[in-house]
Amino acid sequence: MNSKMKVVKTTSENPDFIALITALDKSLWESYPELKSNYWGNNIIELNPNVVVIYLDEKPVACGCFKKYDKNTMEIKRMFVSPEARGLGLAKKILQELELWAQELGFSFSVLETLYNQKEAISLYQKVGYAIVDNYEPYVGQENSICMKKEIGRMNN
Repeated sequence: MNSKMKVVKTTSENPDFIALITALDKSLWESYPELKSNYWGNNIIELNPNVVVIYLDEKPVACGCFKKYDKNTMEIKRMFVSPEARGLGLAKKILQELELWAQELGFSFSVLETLYNQKEAISLYQKVGYAIVDNYEPYVGQENSICMKKEIGRMNN
């Protein structure tokens, strides 16, 4: 790959992040039109200071963020790699960046939710150490959701 990659830590107000998650939502609703009403409320991004955007040759192509879930746990949200940049290891790179950042902030665990048909995503998460767990709130009872968890650091107690 001869592209120049740049990883940027930013916030949810970043226009490139907003453009990427708009594309993510569009692809999700095309793939899962029946779920739009059930999941829409879970995908609203309040102001989030923990966002990563990856650029290839100055073009934003991938993103992800995390938010606090509880005292020791952060939740990965809004993972997306644009179609033209898939297969380059960018999703794994985003996860690594987010997990490292969360460790620096004192989190010991990472959780995430994905949809049952996101086979590539589920496979990637399992390869990097996530295990499927019982659905956590707000996904309890949502049979289309797959929830996963990983230990990312040691607690400082």
